[in-house]
Amino acid sequence: MHLPQGTSASPTDRFEDDDYPAYTMGRAAEMIGATPAFLRAVGEAGLITPLRSGGGHRRYSRSQLRVAARARDLVDQGTPVEAACRIVTLEDRLDEALRLNAELRRSATQDA
Repeated sequence: MHLPQGTSASPTDRFEDDDYPAYTMGRAAEMIGATPAFLRAVGEAGLITPLRSGGGHRRYSRSQLRVAARARDLVDQGTPVEAACRIVTLEDRLDEALRLNAELRRSATQDA
């Protein structure tokens, strides 16, 4: 969450931030219908990187849980975890490339 300089966030503002690591590993796993071992596996595969609390516990954001849930759906269909993580990563890269391509095309037609 980005705030203007000199503005402070209230504690409840954090819950509106999709990137705020609000969920413990157990709660995160429950939310996406997975196990803590699955969350560790997608972390080890580099799909998501949870924040660590002062005590070293993993904390997850809603945006990370959406990504992990996509991988879990693929695993549920029989895809190995590492392959599912790679697929999700490549899908996200493709979406970003398509978005940038469309943006460049709009810019080019406006400049013409």
